[in-house]
Amino acid sequence: MTTIWQGLQHRSRWHGHGGARWLHGGHPGGGWPVTLRSGAVVLRPLRCSDEDDWIVLRQRNQDWLARWEATRPPGSPEKAPTFAQMVRRNQRRARHGEILPWALVWDDGWPDHPVRNPYELPITGQVTVFDISYGAALSCSVGYWISADHAGRGAVPTAVAMACDHCFSALGMHRIEICVRPENVKSLCVVEKIGMTEEGLRHQYLHIDGSWRDHRVFRMFPSDHPQGVLHDLQRNFPALGMSCGSTASRP
Repeated sequence: MTTIWQGLQHRSRWHGHGGARWLHGGHPGGGWPVTLRSGAVVLRPLRCSDEDDWIVLRQRNQDWLARWEATRPPGSPEKAPTFAQMVRRNQRRARHGEILPWALVWDDGWPDHPVRNPYELPITGQVTVFDISYGAALSCSVGYWISADHAGRGAVPTAVAMACDHCFSALGMHRIEICVRPENVKSLCVVEKIGMTEEGLRHQYLHIDGSWRDHRVFRMFPSDHPQGVLHDLQRNFPALGMSCGSTASRP
């Protein structure tokens, strides 16, 4: 089954790896914007028009997310950006290959009545690829969050697997890293399901929920999943994300 995304006006070409399909404009470093889909799980660019839905979602999940939220250390001179400033900054950085700022959305109509336009789907979380390094490193990191009412459906492992496949195939990354607080059991389940390897502990790595927190470090190489991260995830957990094969996106 093929789903046709509408409203993407840039010239494009097709790419695919590991069970998902994606669309990009042929820009060096993978291009942007990029939309990925597997089953009911969709990653599409976060837009300024998402502001109202994003704010409501964050407010509704404040207690669910607060324990894992990054906070500003005392004395930090940096001011928190508005939503529009954050989106515009991230889109600019994405076009330069520095970050991939996706909205995570869920299609309740899949598989019988999938939504044709991914921007009509409500936001359920975010997946962001950041710290993208080229040259001798070819590495990046991935972060994610999801609303409480969509947790446990396999959306996050599926979305992160799609993001990892894209980073390996389209960006040419050699190493992907995810850092997780030792107390974050649900996030630890994500890295386990997608087949990451633990390397150690980073002491006082990030300022989270008001204090400097230790994080467990997990990594992945392309050789860990020769057929693709999503392929292996769906083989080991076939019900995750209601994945019934992959779909393709095109303008």
